[in-house]
Amino acid sequence: MSLAMDTYLHNLRRLFESQANPDRALPMKQYMRNQFEYLGIQSPQQKVLLKQFISDYGLPERERLDSVVRELWDWPAREYQYAALTFLDKLQKQLAPDVIPLLHHLIVTKSWWDTVDSIASHHVGKLLKQYPDIRDDVIDQWRKSDNLWLRRTTILFQLGYKGDTDESLLFSLIRENQADTEFFIQKAIGWALREYSKTAPDAVLAFVEQEHLAALSKREALKWMKSKETIHGF
Repeated sequence: MSLAMDTYLHNLRRLFESQANPDRALPMKQYMRNQFEYLGIQSPQQKVLLKQFISDYGLPERERLDSVVRELWDWPAREYQYAALTFLDKLQKQLAPDVIPLLHHLIVTKSWWDTVDSIASHHVGKLLKQYPDIRDDVIDQWRKSDNLWLRRTTILFQLGYKGDTDESLLFSLIRENQADTEFFIQKAIGWALREYSKTAPDAVLAFVEQEHLAALSKREALKWMKSKETIHGF
């Protein structure tokens, strides 16, 4: 991206606003419990627009990525936060540990499952796998946080790890959070266990039997194994 940042972002705003659809915006806003404004650009259309935009103007330069993403995060319409995450996706291989403060900001700001889960399983998960030396410091800070979205991230960051999952860490994080009555924590626990059950079903089943998980967490954890008829009677 050789354009000045202001010009680059102005071009993105102009493109998105030209495709705004107020009739679609209202139900999209309602689906997210009226927490965010929407332009009314649905996901398939947004992907087309961003592909066009990147073809015309390129991706943000790595040294400008932090500023571009933070600016988009400040804009009211939720589609701009999705655009910011797309830029992070496209530049994932260039990300280094110095991006952690940015990811922390995105997790705790305008927080909801639609952005946090993507950040957790893609950006945080891939970065901590690529740079294992920083993993414990990051997770140790976030697991102690009062912010539920940071704690949800610690539970979900290993979603795509499969056989590389640190089982001890996963189970430890779940034990710390299993008494939490927050829906998004209970759901994250179930989701993380369900994904890991595809790799280590016996370990997950034993864990579920031993721990005092919330009903929601337990139900979600066993869903895949039940669908494969690998367990009965739960």
